Amino acid sequence: MNVRLVTLLVVGLFTVSLIGCRTAPIYNVDDTLVATNKADFTKEDVRKAIIRAGGGLGWQMNDAGPNNMEGTLHLRTHMAKVNIPYSKDSYSIVYEDSTNLNYDGTIIHRNYNGWIQNLDKAIQVQLNTL
Repeated sequence: MNVRLVTLLVVGLFTVSLIGCRTAPIYNVDDTLVATNKADFTKEDVRKAIIRAGGGLGWQMNDAGPNNMEGTLHLRTHMAKVNIPYSKDSYSIVYEDSTNLNYDGTIIHRNYNGWIQNLDKAIQVQLNTL
């Protein structure tokens, strides 16, 4: 009987640890400086770079007020939505909402962070091509 109880506890702890591995602290991009080779770029150039970067990765990018974009990504049964405030000098990518990503206020499915990192890199690439 004790062997069964110990086995059950070990299996239960192992299962819980696997579930925990699928989540990570949420990743936001805060005030990344705009770097470009173009001397006379504008805020509109930054906006267009964000749209091109997101579109290339499957994000739906929409204007969400002055100096703000909203990006939505749908993958299988998952949805991630972010706010992207921007200016001529910087931009951020901030979590707004999600579906089926186990968000609990501080942690989220680890794939989300990869999607945000990819979006950030794509924005930087687009800015460098200005």
